[in-house]
Parts: sequence; structure tokens; C-alpha cells
Amino acid sequence: MDRIPILKMGQFLLVTIQVDLYDRLALNLENDLINMVSKTGARGVLIDISAVSIVDSFMGRILGNIASMSRIMDAETVVVGMQPAVAITLVELGLTLQGVYTALDVEKGMELLHDKIGTIEHPEDEEEEAPHDDID
Repeated sequence: MDRIPILKMGQFLLVTIQVDLYDRLALNLENDLINMVSKTGARGVLIDISAVSIVDSFMGRILGNIASMSRIMDAETVVVGMQPAVAITLVELGLTLQGVYTALDVEKGMELLHDKIGTIEHPEDEEEEAPHDDID
């Protein structure tokens, strides 16, 4: 497996990591995500790491890089599903993951992204109400 799938969901990109990342796969993900942000104009990136049981300093740096590059390209990054052991490891390694927001699960992560960037309303989606004349 050389690539991790990246799904576009409206204004956001969703990545679900189902395997422990080795260096080449992590670098491919970083490159693919930034290219997708550029190509799609995504305003948010949600990375689900609930299946990841091991994080090293390299992986922590990759997550930080993704967030930094995404922010430069006007997109926020949220990491969800972090297991307690992963959080402990990140703290022990001294990795603060600057620019990375976190949430417990995908649903809460999506809510956080909506809060951070706001939702873009499309006029064609709104029904215009005609003014009502009250005649008694």
C-alpha cells in the first residue's frame, strides 16, 4: 500500500488512516494531502487516526507539517480518534502538534471544522421568501 485514500466531502478532505504509518507512506500522505488541498480548494482537512496504535517523532512531525502547509493554503487541520497511548507518546516526545486541532471522533471533528471556517452559504441553496402582505 503506497497511498492512503483522501475523500472530498464538500469543503473538507477526509483521511482515515487504517494502518500504522511507515516513513514512505507518511511522506506520500503529506504530499498527496497538500496537492489535494491545492487542487480542490478545500478549507479543512480531517485526519482520523483511530486505528493508529504507534506514533513516533517522525509521524508527529508529519502531522505538524500537514497542518502548517494546510494553514498556509487557507485550510484548517483536525486530527480525530487519538488513542490514549498515542497522546501519551506525543507528550513524552515533546511534540505539541502546533496548528493541529483535535477532537474525539469524526462527527465532533467535522463540527469543529465547521466552527473554525464557518459554513459557506450558497444563494442558490436558499429559498427566497416573498414578502407577505397582511390583509385584514
